[in-house]
Amino acid sequence: MLVKKAYKFRIYPSKEQETLIAKTIGCSRFVFNRFLGQWNDTYKETGKGLTYPSCSAQLTQLKKEFVWLKEVDSTALQSSLKNLADSYTRFFKKQTKAPRFKSKKNQVQSYTTKETNHNIAMVDNKIKLPKLGLVRLAKSRDVHGRILNATVRRNPSGKYFVSILTETDVQPLKKADSSIGIDLGIADFAVLSDGRKMDNHTFTAKMEKRLKREQRKLSRRALNAKNNDINLLDAKNYQKQKRKVARLHERVRNQRDDFLHKLSTDIIKNHDMICIEDLNTKGMLRNHKLAKSISDVSWSAFVSKLEYKAKWYGKTILKISRWFPSSQICSHCGHQDGKKSLEIRDWTCPICHKHHDRDINASQNILAEGLRTFHLA
Repeated sequence: MLVKKAYKFRIYPSKEQETLIAKTIGCSRFVFNRFLGQWNDTYKETGKGLTYPSCSAQLTQLKKEFVWLKEVDSTALQSSLKNLADSYTRFFKKQTKAPRFKSKKNQVQSYTTKETNHNIAMVDNKIKLPKLGLVRLAKSRDVHGRILNATVRRNPSGKYFVSILTETDVQPLKKADSSIGIDLGIADFAVLSDGRKMDNHTFTAKMEKRLKREQRKLSRRALNAKNNDINLLDAKNYQKQKRKVARLHERVRNQRDDFLHKLSTDIIKNHDMICIEDLNTKGMLRNHKLAKSISDVSWSAFVSKLEYKAKWYGKTILKISRWFPSSQICSHCGHQDGKKSLEIRDWTCPICHKHHDRDINASQNILAEGLRTFHLA
């Protein structure tokens, strides 16, 4: 099956390449904002927006007016226009909010360029990119498939990355003849119906003390710059501390992503059918007592990884209704007991007298309900 797969690598551009990346990001932002303004004005006057072909034609004339637009990769500017047109398409379909103007103060800055005539290619431990030429990268794996585009990104930490989107053929995994139910939680990240419990590593909480200390330093340096009438963009001590805080957040994010990828891949490889609750994460985040912990465990990111990997490798994801009382039913005899508060972590069925671990029992009920609905479908 042909799928779109992304490969992400850290790159180490030279000073000249860093300057050109900054120029390309700035020009892409300029083009996006200029045509966004025109699009809004046209919509107010006529009730209709612009189109990608009409904007693309105007871009050619714009390059004659602003000669510096010719210094950067032309496909990056076209991609910026395409992103704007796609944003409006989704907005009119009521899928997203209206596109907003981009700011150079945004934490993440990036641009996307398309592959044409092999202008994007892997060459040993370097990558060839339009206008930039060969850029050194940390190559951790081989890139398979036809390259579609590449996104160059500058993180708040000051590090540079390239994401390569490819179209590649993925073969289904061998059948494992096994099904699993998963109960997601906070004390334990995931409890599986076979009795295994996956530890919640609480990556943010472990780094919280250090993060607080470094963020207090950042606030003091911002106040000091303000008292001396220095713009924050020109305050070197502030910018240095800002990058230090960003590196800590980046480390937490990388640790979490690594854990979620490894766990989701292991589950997909070893089970043909995965049953999981359809959690209302947004609604649960309104609980201020649990919001921080729920954000840290990243249930939504884990489920999305399970879904696309299952689609790639021929496995099945079954989502159980969020209203299914998985914690209230005895997985042994099927008796539904009264509603239990979160403090109750184990209980005994009054009918069959089977003693249950609350989470393992819930995961077994999720598996049974998933299999039942699958056979009924």
